[in-house]
Order: sequence, then C-alpha cells, then structure tokens
Amino acid sequence: MERIIQLRQAVDEAARPRSIVVLGATGSIGRSTAEIIKGADGAFTVEAVAGGRDGRALAQVARELGAKFAAVADPDGYADLKEALSGTSIEAAAGPQAVIEAALHPADIVMGAIAGTAGVAPTFAALAAGRTVALANKECLVCAGHAFMRQAAASGTRLLPVDSEHNAIFQAMGDADLATIEMITLTASGGPFRTWTADEIARATPEQALNHPNWAMGPKVTIDSAGLMNKGLELIEAHYLFGVEAARLDVLVHAQSVVHGLVAFSDGSVTAGLAAPDMKVPIAHCLSHPKRISTKARRLDLAAVGQLTFERPDFERFPALRVALDALRMGRGLPTVLNAANEVAVEAFLKRLISFHEIARMVEEACNSALADGLAREPESIEDALAIDQATRERARFAFAGRAGAAVN
Repeated sequence: MERIIQLRQAVDEAARPRSIVVLGATGSIGRSTAEIIKGADGAFTVEAVAGGRDGRALAQVARELGAKFAAVADPDGYADLKEALSGTSIEAAAGPQAVIEAALHPADIVMGAIAGTAGVAPTFAALAAGRTVALANKECLVCAGHAFMRQAAASGTRLLPVDSEHNAIFQAMGDADLATIEMITLTASGGPFRTWTADEIARATPEQALNHPNWAMGPKVTIDSAGLMNKGLELIEAHYLFGVEAARLDVLVHAQSVVHGLVAFSDGSVTAGLAAPDMKVPIAHCLSHPKRISTKARRLDLAAVGQLTFERPDFERFPALRVALDALRMGRGLPTVLNAANEVAVEAFLKRLISFHEIARMVEEACNSALADGLAREPESIEDALAIDQATRERARFAFAGRAGAAVN
C-alpha cells in the first residue's frame, strides 16, 4: 500500500504545473522566460516577479504571467507599479528587501536573471531556502563562487546554467566522471570587433561596441562581449559550476555562434552542444529540466549555416580575456575584484569617460592594487564578497574620475 501511495504522489507531482519565480523579469532573459512560460500550455505557474526600476514594465509582465507578487528594486518605481496593478490581486512592493521577498516565494525553480551584483543577494537567498536556481547572472559565481557552491551543497539543491555556453557544457557532459574530462571549451562569437585591428578597437565608440552581430543582450553584457571580457567571466563561472580547474578550461572564437561549448574526454571523444543563437533554448532546458518541452525557439539548420569556423582568441587585441584568465588562475578574491572593477569601467566607457581599450587596462590596475594591499582576499561569505566588491568600486570610481579629469584638463 505504501508503494502505491508513493507512486500516486509521483504521478501527481509530475502532472502538477511547475511553479516559478522570475528575478529580472523586465530584462532580456526575463522577457524570453516569459515567452517560454506563456507558450508552454499550462506547464508553469508564476508565483512572483521582480525587476529593477521600471514599475510599469514589471506590472505588465506580472499581469501577463498571472503572478501573485511583484517587487521593483528601486523605490522610485513603486508608484508606477502600484498604479499599473490597480484592479488586480497582485501584491506590489519595492526595495531590495522586497526583491529578496520575491525570491523566497514558494516555488519549484527561481530564474535568477537580475544583472550585475544586484542579483547576488536575492539569488543566494533563493538558494539558501532550498530552491532550484536557473542561473543567468554570472556575477553570482564570479563574485562569490565558493559561497554559492557551498550553499548549494548544504541546501541539497542545484544551480542550472542558463548562459548558452554553460548550458551546452551541462548537456554535453551528461553524467560523466569529472576525472575523465580533459578539457571544457567555451566558444565566443568574437563580437563586433573580431576582425578589427588593435588601433581600430582602441578607438571604438559605445555605439560600435553595442552592435553585436549574433546576440541581443543588455548593454553591459554586450560591451563585455565586444572585448571578450564576457568570455573571461564565463570561464570563472565554469570553474565553479563544473568544479574544473583553470588548466582544463579553454576558449575558441567561433563566429557563427552555433557550437556553444565542447567537452573533450580522456578517450579522445568530444561532445558538443549546438543550437541556433537563441536564449530561449537554454531557458527552456532549465525551466523543464530534467524533462524537455516544445518551444518556438529558432531551429538550427546546418546546411543553411554552411560551415563552422574556429580560431584562437588574440590576447593582444583582446587583453580583457587575458586579465580575466589571470584572475581565475590566481584565485582568492581576484575574480570578485575583477568583476567589480569591470562593471565600473564599462559604465565609464558607456558614459564616454574612458576609451574602450582603457577598460581592460584599468581593470588590471585594480587587480594589481588589490593584490598589493590585501583586498584580494578569499571571500568567506556573501557579505564578505559584497564588501570586497563595494571597496573595489569605490577605488575604481576614484581612479576613473582622476583619469577622466586628467583627460579633460
């Protein structure tokens, strides 16, 4: 009788719609997540959504998805959120703690898609509460990778990778023993500057850097991609996600963005994750894992693609990747410092305070400074990581202000 009850419970569990919380609901990943949910024919229900500062946009997503709770991080967006939800039963709230409250709503899976370090605390809160997290925010692991992975182990839950490269690796690895893996390779499109000279890249404008040939992403990620810093951050993320040391992580430039990751095994075989460059593919995989659902994501037509090309990254033209690799190899708190300094540098570039080639240079200076005075210590907790992050930002902003002021004078 007990066995029959267990089987019935398993059947009921399988038939029940999967409940979801979407953090970063108004961003590009959030919008793609909403498309997947709406097209899944009742396979998902939405408990809560959270966004940054656009209350009206968040209210629209909450209405479309039938969420019970909506939280906007910026209190200035609360009035718009509240007004736009008038006449519904959706509860509205504002502020960083409200976003954490959204993350803690009972759910089967939390989509962690808040960009930057703003996503660290709410995503960690969801993980600590035992939620399965579909992780689209690479800063969580770059900034506080040890703390996140320790918490996942302690909570008995897992992080499912949403980044297309890590999701491809996750699928290509299967249940392989890590000891049998010789190399994990992430691919990079090369961005808009793949064929540019070093001098041309140095003079690049924000508009040129934001013109990515294959992907539609937020401005910060797109700038990172243009300089290959994004690939460096993804290598750090892969180190924590898959428990693989830097010596077994590699990058290839692959302009077609069809092969997203490769896993080479000790027997000489290589498996690869392929898909059209469409973020709905890895999002759907994470939301439905370990099952699969049908989506309207673009299908891969290899005959139309024609050929797949690969090349080694050029560290002379793209020094940001070298800086990130150095931080990964040296470890301790350097990835935390790297991430914080890079966010400030990208912001300065988008404001035209520094040139494109100064991003990597000034991030490297921040890392060297942190090594010299002990700031690059290993963060033992989320709070410690965020403290290192904040100290690095303050230093970087001071340095960037001085550099920009000297350029003006």
